[in-house]
Amino acid sequence: MNIVNHTSMAHFILLGLTKDHSLQLLLFVLFLIIYACSFLSNFCLIVLIMVNHHLHSPMYFFLSHLSFVDLCYSSTITPKMLADFTSESKSISFIACATQMFSFAMFATSESFLVTAMAYDRYVAICQPLVYHSIMNKSMCWGLVSGTYFSSFLASVTHTITVFKFPLCGSNKINHFYCDIPPLLKLTCVHAYIRKLVVFLMALVMGVVSFFVILMSYVLIIYNILRIHSTDGRRKAFSTCASHLTVVISFYSTVFGIYFRPSLGLNSDNKDKVFSIIYTVASPLLNPIIYSFKNAEVKRAVINILGRNKVLAHT
Repeated sequence: MNIVNHTSMAHFILLGLTKDHSLQLLLFVLFLIIYACSFLSNFCLIVLIMVNHHLHSPMYFFLSHLSFVDLCYSSTITPKMLADFTSESKSISFIACATQMFSFAMFATSESFLVTAMAYDRYVAICQPLVYHSIMNKSMCWGLVSGTYFSSFLASVTHTITVFKFPLCGSNKINHFYCDIPPLLKLTCVHAYIRKLVVFLMALVMGVVSFFVILMSYVLIIYNILRIHSTDGRRKAFSTCASHLTVVISFYSTVFGIYFRPSLGLNSDNKDKVFSIIYTVASPLLNPIIYSFKNAEVKRAVINILGRNKVLAHT
């Protein structure tokens, strides 16, 4: 039965994505390539924003932190997942599991708050362009980013205490490829309803507040864009938001699939894993690609650096 109590639960077994060894090898190669590309693209985007003075604006300041968060939370999950693909024993210690969940919860929450800050930045840029630089000054930008990390830290501490402070019992097998909150809550045996309610309400409050700010920002943005008489002007105004809007839709669709669908009685472990793969493996790669291909300033910065390197190579 593999029944254990809290005192003897020194480790967990991650069941992973599949038991098929040939499929595990294929997934190892695939996810290794995706992780390498994700790490490199986010790192390069951070460096690009740092070295190019044309990108020293609030929008790209937030984007550099978004890339940093993507880099961190993919690194929290993917290396362990890759190691498990090549290992017979897919165990993770109690402390390592708690640390992984804490780190992932912190960086995932940070991403939610960062895309919210970016929505506010786009609102000010389009709806209040004359006072944009006075509102979105360095103090405001650093205040929003500092508040993001501090709030995310507190939320992650609360989630971790809620899940791990009280006894976990039953099987020590986690039907997932990392220590995520929903599968760990299935192991709770003391105050289970209260613990699930605390996690759900925290996710709901943070998600609703963030989503409401983003929604209201875009309602006002669209309203102001529609008031622009020039078709070219409307196109340029909307193009400044297209990348961010794409990231928001991708982010919140996967978050809803992972955290709110089970609470609505739409639970399925396999579907949770699919959403989690998109959230933890694909999104950190997609975000820099979206901003690179849809953003003219980023493309110009890349072209300028490549052109400069070619000139240096011929001298």
